[in-house]
Amino acid sequence: MGNQFYFQCRIYSYFFMVTLLFFMSASTLAAAAKDGQYLIGPEDILEISVWKDMDLTKQVVVRPDGKVSFPLIGEVEAGGHSIAWLQDQITLRIHDYVPDAVVTVMVIQINSMKIYVVGKIARPGEYKIGRRINVMQALALSGGLNPFANEDGILILRGSNKDQAKISFNYSQVKKGKAIEQNIWLKDGDVIVVR
Repeated sequence: MGNQFYFQCRIYSYFFMVTLLFFMSASTLAAAAKDGQYLIGPEDILEISVWKDMDLTKQVVVRPDGKVSFPLIGEVEAGGHSIAWLQDQITLRIHDYVPDAVVTVMVIQINSMKIYVVGKIARPGEYKIGRRINVMQALALSGGLNPFANEDGILILRGSNKDQAKISFNYSQVKKGKAIEQNIWLKDGDVIVVR
């Protein structure tokens, strides 16, 4: 009798914790998506799970076309959308097969956010970043400026073709704590040019 009661308490405790974590993560992710913090992109690895159904727990890679495949519902558009949006879409589409489905989507690995650092820098190249970083952090990540770099003439190229913006960055001022508004958050695809 005592062991059965203990086992039941453990099950209820587990259910409560899973439910609490689900609602906490859903609200946190929804808030993050609303603030524009992160949108799913190609090559990201996601874990999609339907609670109480191990056959519907899968790790998927977002394909270059932005889609993922999931049992019962086939292909789902994921690229360019928030975690909360994808979670809602899968819940709606799986409803015909699992009416009371509790769907959770988690980002296991962020591979889609890339920046590029070129020019007079210690380690120029492409950098996959799993979090938001600013210009100074990106320069540190790439090993810093080499001795021949023009600290006052750094450019951030944002966008492509006709819509490309050129954003000036004065390293010598920012490193002294001046003009820190230039130390902007980088976006996917930004190119830092160190001249």
